[in-house]
Amino acid sequence: MSLPDETAGSTSGRPAPTRARRPGTHDLRTLAILSVLMAFSSLSTDVYLPALPAMAIALHAGAGAMAFTISGYLIGFSVGQLFWGPLSDRVGRRGPIAIGMVLYIAGSIGCACSNGVELMIAWRLLQAIGACASVTLARAIVRDLYSGDRAAQMMSTLMIVTALAPLLGPALGGLIIAVAPWRAIFWMLAATGLATLAALRTLPETLAPERRLREPLSSAFATYGWLVRQRAMRGYVGTGGCLFGGIFTYIAGTPFAYIEYHHVPPQRYGLLFGLGSAGIMAMNLVNVRLVRRLGSDRLLRAGALCACVAGLASAVAARTGWGGIAGLAAPLCLFVSCLGLISANAITGALNRYPAVSGSVSALIGATQFGTGVLGSALVGVLADGTPWPLGALMALFGTGSLLCALRLVPRAD
Repeated sequence: MSLPDETAGSTSGRPAPTRARRPGTHDLRTLAILSVLMAFSSLSTDVYLPALPAMAIALHAGAGAMAFTISGYLIGFSVGQLFWGPLSDRVGRRGPIAIGMVLYIAGSIGCACSNGVELMIAWRLLQAIGACASVTLARAIVRDLYSGDRAAQMMSTLMIVTALAPLLGPALGGLIIAVAPWRAIFWMLAATGLATLAALRTLPETLAPERRLREPLSSAFATYGWLVRQRAMRGYVGTGGCLFGGIFTYIAGTPFAYIEYHHVPPQRYGLLFGLGSAGIMAMNLVNVRLVRRLGSDRLLRAGALCACVAGLASAVAARTGWGGIAGLAAPLCLFVSCLGLISANAITGALNRYPAVSGSVSALIGATQFGTGVLGSALVGVLADGTPWPLGALMALFGTGSLLCALRLVPRAD
């Protein structure tokens, strides 16, 4: 199997891919569908967070066990991408997205019908395997349509829209459990999946047959092996992956740190959680405006520095109790906001270097991000001691890791 050349951004022995369409020729409907596809991950993890304490009672499970419903989802989301990415490089983007959506709907229905935490974790796993096809291939579609800093700008624009999912998700979940049982949340997710599946009929195929790879699917793992040996790829993957480890530590740890330890009402938790999502949107706007002037790699390193400082401040607040709920929430929200400077730039930085295997690159990035998310959400459950300290300590650890990867591995030439 021929492997991509890192410096040329093409595949040795294979013609470099051509752009499917020029920027500006695709309509807002396509961009809207891409935004919905990219929002599935956040919606499926965030909307049920206010219901976690109620679910723990109904399913006879503790805080640590309920955290594993998030970890199980992240395992499926991480591993599933390694299959969907290379499959789409060979058969196109639309078909795998549709199959994944069917799996997502089935998993959501299973979650709604679960009567034990073990079943809930299993159905969350299936739900995630389906959802990750949408997110992985939406990123690949962006690379099919755009390149360079324009791709980073477009990815940030999409993320501004998709950031509404974590902003509105917990608030929506809080409203649902105020008037209906927690199971209604998962019925709502199944209905959303059905509506999106119907909308896929209007999504154009962006990977033309002549641009599809011809090697057997089994060769994808050789491509993954080559990619992880590239220094730049490790830099982009590590910077984004460590950040996501902190993000999912935050997702798994704040319901109990805020609601149980600091006695925040579940309905108000959604508003507090939404501050981080608002910060993501603000940082993405900054990224859209500055990426062509400063370059995506420079902004990536700035975001990693900010995440490191915010993580260390979170650890201090969690350990000392300084500032109460505000003292803890402020640096946590700042950490989450750094997603707006890191995620789009890490993804497009890697995709721009290896465009001939963009599906595999997107899958590897996503698998790493959600793999560290599994680690973060699992650790916050295992280390739970009834205080916010494990949450703060893990945020500091992941923030420091993101900065080290950005400084030592991401290329300096912008």
